Amino acid sequence: MTLRVDLAQIAEWVAPKSRVLDLGCGDGSLLAHLRDAKSCHGYGVEIDDDHVARCVKHGLNVVQQNLDAGLRLFADGMFDTVVLSQTLQAMHNVEGILREMARVARQGIVSFPNFGHWRHAVSLLAGRMPVTKQIPYQWYDTPNIHLCTLKDFEILTAKVGLVITGRTVLAEGRPVTLAPALRATVAIYRFEAR
Repeated sequence: MTLRVDLAQIAEWVAPKSRVLDLGCGDGSLLAHLRDAKSCHGYGVEIDDDHVARCVKHGLNVVQQNLDAGLRLFADGMFDTVVLSQTLQAMHNVEGILREMARVARQGIVSFPNFGHWRHAVSLLAGRMPVTKQIPYQWYDTPNIHLCTLKDFEILTAKVGLVITGRTVLAEGRPVTLAPALRATVAIYRFEAR
């Protein structure tokens, strides 16, 4: 199974044989990869029935739960790494989930679409909400309620008391170094609590 590009970067940041919690784990591809390639022990949290069934079919530990309800099922420091991939923008309480991530694991990893991408700005200047590969919904049917830019996320992590320990920004699956705030379509951050 080939991993999405952001998931491949996340997998690189996860240590072999570590305990991993994948929030909004989808079909479990990241967890399966970490189990098979790095001997990690993982749990997933997912709300979608079909995704939960796929995870179970692949022998993955998964809990069906709405992330906005928090992570009370998990003890402090229970995991080495907690992942929130392409889900941050759909969370009602972004600050709360970041704090919970820092509580249950030593390291957190988040990926999200960069709303600061130049195509989004052009779309807004033309009077329309952006619809792109990374944000593929119309404004009236989107699950995305908290879109952010790279700088927005960095400011929030500082406010919540997190220290960014790694950042990769991608455009069409390739790393971006020149003008990342405008050119990156996806951002991936690694952080720890202060």
